[in-house]
Amino acid sequence: MPTTATKKTPVTDIQDIRTSEDVVRVRQRVRTLAVQSGLGLVDQTKIVTAASELARNTLDYGGGGHVEMEVLMLPRRGVRLVFVDQGPGIKDVEAALRDGFTTGGGMGLGLGGAKRLSSEFNIESRPGEGTRITIARWK
Repeated sequence: MPTTATKKTPVTDIQDIRTSEDVVRVRQRVRTLAVQSGLGLVDQTKIVTAASELARNTLDYGGGGHVEMEVLMLPRRGVRLVFVDQGPGIKDVEAALRDGFTTGGGMGLGLGGAKRLSSEFNIESRPGEGTRITIARWK
């Protein structure tokens, strides 16, 4: 029988991102999960802000997709989010993470800002194959 220290009790949810209303729903659900995981107000705000930006990017640049949301309680408490799209991908990930870089009309703070707001950040993208971004915020 596993000990309490090795048990992992994830709460997993998948949310489609197809419309602007879905972006709002992602923010709301991430806030709920952040509270459930025991994150403080500042950490809640950081993960919700990062999730909002990445959900918007999934819709606007990836043509829609989904986010997988998970609350992890052990070995540490927090929220992990995985944003997935089958869009055009990112040609130069390093450039896309630099502040000021944009392929749209925005300020170019999105990906880099989301990275700074996260405890963990990983991006996998191939042109023509889509993008997968994993973030986590830990207590």
